[in-house]
Amino acid sequence: MTSIEPSRELIGFIGGGNMASAIIGGLIRQGVAPEHIRVVEPFESTRAALVALHGVQVEAAAGEFLRGTSLIVWAVKPQVFMEAAAPVRAVASNALHLSVMAGIRSGSIAAACGTQRIVRCMPNTPALIGRGMTALFAPAELDDKDRTRAEQVIRTTGDALWVEREEQLDAVTALSGSGPAYVFYFLEAMQEAGQKMGLSAAQARQLAVGTFDGASALAAASPDPLGVLRERVTSKGGTTYAALTSMEGSGVKEAFIRAMQAAQQRAVELGDEFGR
Repeated sequence: MTSIEPSRELIGFIGGGNMASAIIGGLIRQGVAPEHIRVVEPFESTRAALVALHGVQVEAAAGEFLRGTSLIVWAVKPQVFMEAAAPVRAVASNALHLSVMAGIRSGSIAAACGTQRIVRCMPNTPALIGRGMTALFAPAELDDKDRTRAEQVIRTTGDALWVEREEQLDAVTALSGSGPAYVFYFLEAMQEAGQKMGLSAAQARQLAVGTFDGASALAAASPDPLGVLRERVTSKGGTTYAALTSMEGSGVKEAFIRAMQAAQQRAVELGDEFGR
């Protein structure tokens, strides 16, 4: 992980929910002083939690306390972006703007915030424990210094990669952004199946989670295609073969692909609906 040099740089967050908190925690672990982080968060309970957890300055609305910030992280819901942008533009249009919002395109952010210094990214919730997977996109005109700065910030929460085209972020949203929910959904099914086959809920959960964790680690460590790894576990006529044959017969793979395409389409719609 690339470390961040401690400095007196001021960093602002618009939105203080789980993803913002994950990035704030990562920044602090990398040496950024809490007093150099400013957060705009309208909900009182969330403000109190941020102060208790991170010791950062939190206000209910954007204002002068954001002036002088060199980096603004957008972590609000797409539905409220346009409303939130105007007061931020008045005090931080010269900052680098890093967006973790789904759907809202860089052109819309540029128009609303009065700057071309924009990086969009799509993280996911394992960022909360430093195991996030984030894709980033920046317009071609953005300089290398800003790209490096954005990547440094994101890598405080886990791994990162760049995509070449902005529309690819809609696919990233469907795959890795929403992906943890798919994993939890499948884990729920495995736990329920384990209970129906005679295991306790605790036993089934431990086995399911441990299996996902181990299989993911094996996939990450192996250069082999995922299909080859699957085939190595699947002896024709065996138990795994019976399970996979049942899933194929039920159209699980096709249904899963359609579900991800639905998520991608919703990301497109969010940009169309709220980013203009």
